[in-house]
Amino acid sequence: MMKASEINLTEKQKKILTEFSRGTHQLLHLKKRSKIILQAAAGSSNNAIERDMGLDKNQVKRWRDRYAAKREELLFIEKERPHKLRSAIIEALSDLQRSGGPAKFRDDQVAAIIAVACESPEKFDLPLSHWTTSQLQRKVIELAIVESISVRQVGRILEKKHLRPHLSKGWLNPDIKNFEKFQKSVSEISAIYNAIKFLTGKNVHVYSTDEKMGIPAREHVNPKQNMKPGQIERIDPEYIRHGVSGIIASRNVATGEIVEPLIQPERKEPDYLRHIKKVVSLNPNDKHIFLNDGLNTHFSESLVRFVAEVEGIDESTLGVKGKYGILKNMESRREFLTDNKHQIVFVYTPKHCSWLNQIECWFSIITRHILNKRASFTSVEHLETKIKEYIDFYNKFLKKPFAWNYVGKLLTV
Repeated sequence: MMKASEINLTEKQKKILTEFSRGTHQLLHLKKRSKIILQAAAGSSNNAIERDMGLDKNQVKRWRDRYAAKREELLFIEKERPHKLRSAIIEALSDLQRSGGPAKFRDDQVAAIIAVACESPEKFDLPLSHWTTSQLQRKVIELAIVESISVRQVGRILEKKHLRPHLSKGWLNPDIKNFEKFQKSVSEISAIYNAIKFLTGKNVHVYSTDEKMGIPAREHVNPKQNMKPGQIERIDPEYIRHGVSGIIASRNVATGEIVEPLIQPERKEPDYLRHIKKVVSLNPNDKHIFLNDGLNTHFSESLVRFVAEVEGIDESTLGVKGKYGILKNMESRREFLTDNKHQIVFVYTPKHCSWLNQIECWFSIITRHILNKRASFTSVEHLETKIKEYIDFYNKFLKKPFAWNYVGKLLTV
């Protein structure tokens, strides 16, 4: 008996195949063939895979042999063109072109259909946010790209090129006008995170600070129904609005503790200053570094005056807001607040780079834990009480420093 082809997977290949085998939106044949390769890589024989998956023995052997034959090609793509590895694996697990009658559509027609699919329907004066196969079919006939084509055939063309008009993904690019300045800022923040043990040993306290506002106090009209065997938890989507509140918080980067949170509906200049003062008062003789985004209240006149007071700087030397001196504008105030010689130093993330601010990760945690669709609050006061209780619980049982491995180097493909 001929020995079955040996399957050796890299970690990246295994991760992609596992995703294909479990994905709810994957094509059935791709899920099935991915499972064959994963089981083969785990050491299962063809017979064992046949029995486990209920497949024909020739089917298992075919896909095992084909993937093994693609091994060197996939390794090359993973090393030289890693962004194309996913597509290469899909191609390796796809049916070969079959012989048959002549193609019904010319290559230039197929290319024109794909070109239309990759444009927004609004470009063609259609009041749609994205294409459906039926609307795309109607448009390509209207544009005389083809005389006729079925909706299913349009779907096949899109499927072959892995185009999914019904799906979308969030994407935001940093506003990089000065690349060197941007790179310096990103590297500086990463360096602070990576040097946190050294800084703590020098009595330097590093805080990640920001606000999460507009948290709704919504009360479900009917109480939720707890899960039962065979039935998941049920939540009534109808609710009553009671208002909103928010959090101004600092996260101690070294310990993960949420420090001196202000839980209230507003985040005006005096509120932010009050929070900073409370955090500094915990260790008034030590140095403090606050990581913030570029919100205007983080460059305020009152914040400059507070730092100047701590530094013993005469207020008369600060100038006048909007006219001259340190207080003149946001840039002059920023330059003063970021001076590393001060006892209190502010470091600002570039625009659209809130992912550099660790407090944003914690805001995601509290949202998943208590500010989600299950939440039901009878009033704003009830919401604020629950937030305070959660923060106390988090600081007692869940706090820990994040493992930050990023060093500030921009990734390119």
